[in-house]
Amino acid sequence: MIGFGRKLLLGAALLGMAGGFAPRQAQAAPPDILIGAVYPLSGNAAPIGHDAQQALETEAAIINGHHDVPMLLGKGGGLPGLGGAHVKLIFADSQNNPQIAQSEAQRLITQDHVVAIIGSYTSATAVTISQICNRYRVPYISAENSAPSLSKQGLTWFFRPSPTDNDFTKAMFDFYAAIGKKTGRPVHSVAIIHENSVFGTDSARIQTAMAKAAGIKVLTDISYQASTPSLSVEAERLRAANADVVMPSSYTSDAILMVHAMHDAGYTPKAIMAQDAGFIDPAFIKAVGPLAEGVMSRSSFSIDAVKTRPAIPAVDALFKAHDNGKELNDLTAREVTALQVLADALNRAKSTKNTALRAALRTTDIPGAETIMPWVGIKFDKTGQNIEGNPVILQYQHGQWRTVFPFAVATAPAIWNVGK
Repeated sequence: MIGFGRKLLLGAALLGMAGGFAPRQAQAAPPDILIGAVYPLSGNAAPIGHDAQQALETEAAIINGHHDVPMLLGKGGGLPGLGGAHVKLIFADSQNNPQIAQSEAQRLITQDHVVAIIGSYTSATAVTISQICNRYRVPYISAENSAPSLSKQGLTWFFRPSPTDNDFTKAMFDFYAAIGKKTGRPVHSVAIIHENSVFGTDSARIQTAMAKAAGIKVLTDISYQASTPSLSVEAERLRAANADVVMPSSYTSDAILMVHAMHDAGYTPKAIMAQDAGFIDPAFIKAVGPLAEGVMSRSSFSIDAVKTRPAIPAVDALFKAHDNGKELNDLTAREVTALQVLADALNRAKSTKNTALRAALRTTDIPGAETIMPWVGIKFDKTGQNIEGNPVILQYQHGQWRTVFPFAVATAPAIWNVGK
């Protein structure tokens, strides 16, 4: 039997529900926003793909979590423009094969229904991914692909926050002019060596043109098959040329082979100026050890630019926690930034509809100080290329990469052996 007091309480509760005063149900969380990422997760380039995965997961954790990082979307809590929705990454393995990359991108779009795709390390895989994204009207965010030809395909769903090899190579030749003037020991000659895919051939073509414009002789231009088992013959050709600067455009396994082959040939270049790629990979540093000392590379990231980019230490610490203590590098920093750019567009679009997202990407205007990159900012031209991404030159000195150019932002003077 129910007591009188309990009857009153029960009656009041029933009346409340009848009158619409029932306790409010907790509002359902908005659905996750699915974003595809195509990288080499198996094969020779798998370490690069693994690092890219951790970099993207790091940025997703910043957007979704509560780490309060001093940069755009660094407060976390999801995307406020979409009710606090979280981003969720779905990864696909390209195996560093353009045809597989294309089919995996198509699968992500048609089966997983991702709103955009980020990728893809090599420019050869970016060609096929960007084309399939354009066919399905899904944005492709080119994180670290640097071949200039990618933004000349006439694709309207292609967006690249990072500089191209045109920008990177110009930075190299600007450095040659500046260091020559500063030291009185200019560059008179270069030796170009490159793998034979889109990345390498585009890079070599640009370097040759800029060398000619600068009055610098190209003593040799060596093309080799990507992922070759040996570069001993090519090393002998470099030794015979004995140019002031060796300029390689090579992925990781080739970069390791090249440096070891030059050492075995008894050849120590006066200077090496790399087109990033394999030379910036931590696996390269680990494999060649002290032979990396003095190597220079163009870069879009300066880990030592903490005075002007206060988010770097926090993002780097989170990345280390994701990737077994590894430090951010040029590639992983660009991957972090690619997801940041896409998330910002989604947030401003307040929609996952493809046309709304593309419109938001086209109006992107992010100040460099809101990122971890040393760029003026991020603003896309009509081809989807960022026009405010300015490169730097790094040099590996005493176990770490240091910014040596532009001189105004350098954290160490360049070690310069040309002309000695």
